[in-house]
Order: sequence, then structure tokens, then C-alpha cells
Amino acid sequence: MVILGSTGSIGVSTLDIAEKYNLKIEVLSAGININLLNKQIAKFNPEIVVVSRKDDMEKVVCVNSEMKIFYGDDGILIAIEQAKSDLVVNALVGFAGLKPTLKAIETGKKVALANKESLVVAGEWLDISKIHPIDSEHFALWYLLSGRQVEEMTITASGGAFRNWEIENIKNALSVDALKHPNWQMGKKITVDSASMVNKLFELLEAKWLFNPQKLDAIIEQKSMLHAVVRFIDGSSTAHISNTDMRLPIAFALLGKVEQQILEPIDLLKIGELKFQEIEIDRYPVWSLKNELLENPRRGAILNSANDFIVNKFLKDEIPFGKIADSILESFNKFRDSEPRDLKDVFKLDTEIKDWLKGYLND
Repeated sequence: MVILGSTGSIGVSTLDIAEKYNLKIEVLSAGININLLNKQIAKFNPEIVVVSRKDDMEKVVCVNSEMKIFYGDDGILIAIEQAKSDLVVNALVGFAGLKPTLKAIETGKKVALANKESLVVAGEWLDISKIHPIDSEHFALWYLLSGRQVEEMTITASGGAFRNWEIENIKNALSVDALKHPNWQMGKKITVDSASMVNKLFELLEAKWLFNPQKLDAIIEQKSMLHAVVRFIDGSSTAHISNTDMRLPIAFALLGKVEQQILEPIDLLKIGELKFQEIEIDRYPVWSLKNELLENPRRGAILNSANDFIVNKFLKDEIPFGKIADSILESFNKFRDSEPRDLKDVFKLDTEIKDWLKGYLND
């Protein structure tokens, strides 16, 4: 297989499954963690390696004379095109993950997709039959489907770093505060997106494109033990409960079926109780966009571009946390009539929104 983002948490978990089941790794693509990448190369002997920066190419330790090394976004696309594998695991972060998803589908490959942005900005123009989601929530929805008619799908959120803060203090929070996720350690951007609830808007849009249910919603379940609920037309509901470990959805994406234990089973007596809460707009202002996005899912491109730009500023401590929601909502006021009509528009709109936000932040 091809693994994009091999040194991130999803990539590392994917390689754990690959080692467990003796699966061949043809391509490894990584960012700047070259030390870990070299360890992965030594263990899995890939034919192609891609790094993000040209200067890092000379730091890659080749394990055979035929191994090819590329760099940058174009290098990823070349690697996908040259790869003989029929599966691409896309664990890239952000808008940069879209072109690799498009290239993989164009070359006839299936995509085990952890890159949320691909579906958020371009779900209408992707061949969904080629995509197997490895987000825990969407895996849970897929796992629960049984051929019966679905009435509603609900996914859960942890609530993020500020779920128990006094609301008036949240707007002035800094990146060091937002990165303290109460349940687990994740990448910086997705941790911030969890705190703002943008991540859950992304996941609702993903579910919209993947499953197109009649009704979609999300609620907070702070222990992150229950990942999704499907309510059927007969009035009954089925929930997916498991320890949070991405190796389970990854294993299903890679193998098709799993007949060995991947996770430690949940002990319901140790859980004690699960508490469910509404996602409140006062605490998560971007949640006010939920219905608009589900009714006009192409506008996910606006959400993604604005969030991509503004979270980068926040992580550099150039703005306080409250400016994230303000900037996203102002971007919708400015660009909601410019929703993309095709993929070309998606890339054009991304540039326009980010250029506009530069001026907005300087006003």
C-alpha cells in the first residue's frame, strides 16, 4: 500500500497493522520527522519515499539502491502515479490532502481516508465508492449499517479543551490552552478544531457525502466511548461503543474484515455511566453553521479554507482563540454566495478566502 503521512498517529497505527498482518508497504510519505521515517524505512523497505522538503532528501537513509526519493506536494502525486499498489492511506492534514485523494482515485486506487478536508471541500466530485473512511465516527456509522432503512445518524464529540471552561474566558484562550485535549494526544490542528467544534462540522459533512442520511446531528459524550448512533425507521437505535484506537477502523480498511481482537474490550461496569450533552452555540459559535452546511454542503469549502488559514495564525499565537469563530463566521458572510461549482472553483475559492482574511485580520 501507499501511506501518506506515515510519521503521524494514523500513519504509525497503519504501520502497526501492516506489521501485524505482514502487509507490503510500497510508498512512505512523511513530513519533517526524518528520524522516525528512517526507522520506518529500515523496517518496511519501501520502494518509494516522499519527504516534504527538498533539503531533507539527503537525510533519508536508503536501504536499497533502487529506492526512489521525491519531495513536496508534487512528489506525493508522482509517487501515487508510479505506485503499483491499489490502496492509498491518506492521513495528510489539511487542504493539501485533496490533490492526493483525487490522484489516487484518478489512477484507479482505493483510498483509506483520514484526511477530512478531501470530503469537506470536494465530496460532490469524489467517487465515494473508492473511499473507505477511517475516522472513528464514520467507521462506526459504517459498522452499524445493517441494510435497514435509516432515519437518523448521530456522531459524538468530546467537547474539546474548553468544554468545562467558563464561556467568557474562552475567547481569550491561547494555543497552549487549546492543545490540552482532555481525552487524548492528537495533532495540533485537529486538537484546535476539536476545541472550536469545527472538527465535528467537518465530520457531519463527511457523513453527508458518505451516507446521505435523512437526518444528521452530533452531541457531546465526554468519555469518547460511544462514537455513533444510528436510529432506524422502526424507532430502534444501535450504538457503536469501543475504546478509542484508530487501529480498528484502519484494520477494516486494509483487510476488509477483521477476525482477531484489535482493541481491549469495553467493560461497561467500569464505565459506570455515559453523559450526553447538547453542543451549545454560546460555547461553540461555529455550530450556528451546522444547518446551513448540511443544506448547502458545497459551502464546506468556505469553512475549510477560513479555518485552515485562521488556525495557522492561532497556533503561532498571533490571535486569541475567539478570533477563530469570528473569522469563520465573517468568511461565510462574505463568501456564502460563492460556493464552488466544480473542483477548479474549490482551489480558486481557497485562494480568495485566504487573501481576504489577510486583510480582515489587519483591519
